[in-house]
Amino acid sequence: MGLSANGEPAIVKDENKVGVSFHLQPGSLTLAQNGNAFEAYHAAVEFVDVHDHGPWLVDKVVVTAKGPDGKSAVLTVDMLNDTFDGPRAGVPAAIWKVVALAATTAGDVGITYSTPDPRPM
Repeated sequence: MGLSANGEPAIVKDENKVGVSFHLQPGSLTLAQNGNAFEAYHAAVEFVDVHDHGPWLVDKVVVTAKGPDGKSAVLTVDMLNDTFDGPRAGVPAAIWKVVALAATTAGDVGITYSTPDPRPM
């Protein structure tokens, strides 16, 4: 492998964010902005702990999509209201479905993790 590492990695305590990223099935989500349609193919959802160990809130959804010109475009939806204490009004229901997918995806597809057993060299 040619890599060495040392240290004791730690999470930054004052920035409690978790991101979930996944590919979307083609044709399952179309976004419209300024009269243009964008076919989404990837979503990244960021959750944040804004109240110091309170319930986690969704901060933003970033969708990568194919635009009407065939080029990739990135659309960002800010999900927190202006006082950062709840959801922003007027967010389309389909975006909330993306958030729900992100919140449950890892468990739904059976992702679990355990440290691998040491392997003899």
